[in-house]
Amino acid sequence: MIITVQQHLLQQQRNVSEATGRFTWLMHGITLATKMVESKIRSAGLTNILGAYGETNVQGEQQQKLDVYANQALLHCLGLAEGVAALVSEEDANPITVDLNPDNGKYLVVFDPLDGSSNIDVNVNVGTIFSVLRRPEGTEANVGDVANWALQPGYKQVAAGYVLYGPSTILVYTAGNGVFGFTLDPSVGAFVLTNEKMCMPEQGPYYSTNEGNAHDWPEVYREYIRRITSGALGQPYGGRYIGSLVADFHRTLHKGGVFLYPPTKKTPGGKLRLLYEANPLAFIAEQAGGMAVTETGRILDIEPTSIHQRTPFVVGSMVEVKAFKDLVAEMGSK
Repeated sequence: MIITVQQHLLQQQRNVSEATGRFTWLMHGITLATKMVESKIRSAGLTNILGAYGETNVQGEQQQKLDVYANQALLHCLGLAEGVAALVSEEDANPITVDLNPDNGKYLVVFDPLDGSSNIDVNVNVGTIFSVLRRPEGTEANVGDVANWALQPGYKQVAAGYVLYGPSTILVYTAGNGVFGFTLDPSVGAFVLTNEKMCMPEQGPYYSTNEGNAHDWPEVYREYIRRITSGALGQPYGGRYIGSLVADFHRTLHKGGVFLYPPTKKTPGGKLRLLYEANPLAFIAEQAGGMAVTETGRILDIEPTSIHQRTPFVVGSMVEVKAFKDLVAEMGSK
């Protein structure tokens, strides 16, 4: 018998004495929106949904038509979900308030509606990334404070996940009790449980990064790749880089190894967004037995200062990420 994501959430809810059902409704909003996005992507080459929208977002990036559609779908579906106080999207400069009543609006959802959307035109996998946070206790219905509510370190996440749109559409999520994977079954229109308690291999065969930027990396990253490729970790490594964060991470989750997005001279603070890219994937990685760090420490310990803050990112199997941490300590002591 199949187990849908909604059935799975209801089963998990029974194990939480204080559960109200709001989180389950929130997740229903995410799954509904991502099924809408999946449908658009599947017909992208047949409809006028490919290409640039004609505007730039708050990140200074050119919006694709599918970026706009995915953002609108998530804002609409989550805006109707009981328990959501506010939404923070990569595409919007400020949070979108939903229900600021402290008795009702318990959750904040931060998300990247369509990661890797510039790859859509060439039929490369893209994804949606999301993170769920609790509204801080004691906060009042003050619109001006909403952005600060989201400035929580990643270890405070209630849940995180992503949807990968590819040959099959896959939802991966964690609520702090392991990592679960669901595959969209188009015959029944539901995400069906296909991977239970997912585990990242302790060591993997691949490293993943954009080596075209290596000349602009800090030396510790260049030395790390030299050691990876020279066999210093006891085995040969193959390079794999798709250029779509969700796809590269999903491979790393399944196969092991390491994905890294170092800082450059152009982006000295890193390029990936902390709240809705690095934090959710770091949470999933740790729940699956992996690690996620920067040169200065654990990703999930970073205290954010703005909702669109960026960060360097190294994530993957224990062996590879520990080797990076050891190298940082070694080179920092010289």
